Amino acid sequence: MPEPLDPKEITRDAHWLAQAYDHSQQLVRFVGMTPEDYQAAAFLDDRMFDRQRDVRVLPWPGVAEAMEGWSGEPARWIFHIGHVGSTMVARMLGEVGGVLSVREPRILRDLTVLPPDQAGAMAPTVSALCSRAGGPGEVAVVKATSFVSEIAPLLSAPGGRVIFMHVGAASYIETILAGENSVKELHALHDYRSKRMAQRVPALADAATTDAHLAAAAWACEMTSLEAAVDAMPDRRILWLDFDRFLGSASARLIETASHCGFNLSPADADAITSGPLMKRYSKALEFEYGPNLRRELQEESRRMHGPAIQSALIMLANAASQSLQLQRALSRS
Repeated sequence: MPEPLDPKEITRDAHWLAQAYDHSQQLVRFVGMTPEDYQAAAFLDDRMFDRQRDVRVLPWPGVAEAMEGWSGEPARWIFHIGHVGSTMVARMLGEVGGVLSVREPRILRDLTVLPPDQAGAMAPTVSALCSRAGGPGEVAVVKATSFVSEIAPLLSAPGGRVIFMHVGAASYIETILAGENSVKELHALHDYRSKRMAQRVPALADAATTDAHLAAAAWACEMTSLEAAVDAMPDRRILWLDFDRFLGSASARLIETASHCGFNLSPADADAITSGPLMKRYSKALEFEYGPNLRRELQEESRRMHGPAIQSALIMLANAASQSLQLQRALSRS
């Protein structure tokens, strides 16, 4: 039986990760983490329990009371549309001195599915929990799950530094069609995405006829989610980071991204990071090789196999944009 967790301990640093929230019991699950644990874990959702962890729980009211008035440095946030290298960039930023990279804690997803008024009331505390880092001067960079962008304005502080990662529609569709698992995910999430974008792009709710069209609709959902977030937080400092452009000049783009977050990164250190293993491995599972060249090859194969369907899907997006200003803006970003 583990020792009870003193709520005061959670205010000190990121050792106790606020991993999940149980709405039915109003409990927060905390997991003991070392800096090495944060570095190793691709995701901090329930996939992190592939091995035994030190887990404690605290009632939400006690957590909120303990964190009230917390005045640490706000996290930098990465929101994204999925399958755009956000895990890789988050890992790279974690290599910068004084940065703790926190990738997809489940508590952000748990917050997203709550009623809006409850999510709004809880968001400042959850944001503070995610902003805790390690030693003095260390800053957290938090990468959220893609659909958490729906509540991005609740999580990032006024004046905060935010990264929006994306690619153009054609590149996204090609990437999705290149992977068996990404196509399965596409079908599994279609109804949910249709509901999310019903107000933003109503013309696409039931327009998909092929996997390419489904992928185009997924891109439209996630991109207009980011565009809606921009509309809702004009006082944030936002960097739109196109992953294809990042790969075209990775070292320079990493310096730009770090600078946007307020971090100093020398050209030599940026070169070392972007020429190292993180650029050549599959960021979600570093034991597998997956680099820019393989990505391009898979996209080329998608174009050969699905060219007409991809072109039809892009036409569908262009037509739908005539009824959606947010989709027009999204299409103009690449």
